[in-house]
Amino acid sequence: MPPIALTLGHSPDPDDAFMFYGLAKELIPSGEFRFQHILQDIQTLNERCGRGELDISAVSIHAFAHLSKSYILLPSGASMGDGYGPMIVAPRALSRSELLQRTIAVPGKLTSAFLALQLWLGKPASEFKHVVVPFDQIFQAVREGRADAGLIIHEGQLTYRNEGLECCADLGAWWKETQNGLPLPLGGNVIHRKFDPAVRKQISDILTRSIQFSLDHRKEAVAHALQYARDMGIDLADRFVGMYVNHWTLDYGEKGRESIRRFLTQGYERGLVPVKPEIEFV
Repeated sequence: MPPIALTLGHSPDPDDAFMFYGLAKELIPSGEFRFQHILQDIQTLNERCGRGELDISAVSIHAFAHLSKSYILLPSGASMGDGYGPMIVAPRALSRSELLQRTIAVPGKLTSAFLALQLWLGKPASEFKHVVVPFDQIFQAVREGRADAGLIIHEGQLTYRNEGLECCADLGAWWKETQNGLPLPLGGNVIHRKFDPAVRKQISDILTRSIQFSLDHRKEAVAHALQYARDMGIDLADRFVGMYVNHWTLDYGEKGRESIRRFLTQGYERGLVPVKPEIEFV
């Protein structure tokens, strides 16, 4: 019987590359399944899942509010900002009130960073100026004056000072301070609801084994991830991976699940997400 082919979307970033090292290199058993790795930026993956195009994918937790009728969250694969996360940066530190009068470059309207920004500003997107820019071009947009500030994700959180920029706010730190120590839920893995529950569980277990394999073989997995580390040496790449692939990634746990509920509920109550989604995991 031929293997069952599945599309697996994830970002071309060190943390996702690290997470799926064992699977990509066929170092763990995948049973009857074969995975086609599709590497695209998170906003594109969010949009593709909105069209139901991918079997399994990394998505923004913000985007999941729009996807929950078609996809279900997997228990592993989380990217949680535990006291750190997306940052607003600018040539000089700007206050919240100043930022409301400036143009902010953002990495996509369905990113969790953008929902967190709206919650932090206390304003919906319609009430402040912003421009959507690919996440890896935000520094350039600020440098060229197309935006006064940038909302940065991924490795930009570690390299923004190299660009001569200052941090105006760390949204992960803000969330933890205001939500009784909970981490900021940024990304997760989802699987299409078209699969039977038993199949979802099989696939979920394979993905969890891949994450555990990488954690158990950290040196080799980081070396693999380094090819996706823009402007980062191995030490910085290892630090970045450690920020976003850890115990939260193996399983959200009750605190992680509660944080997702709060994040999306607050978004719903402020009219920033369309429905109050049912938070359900495989």
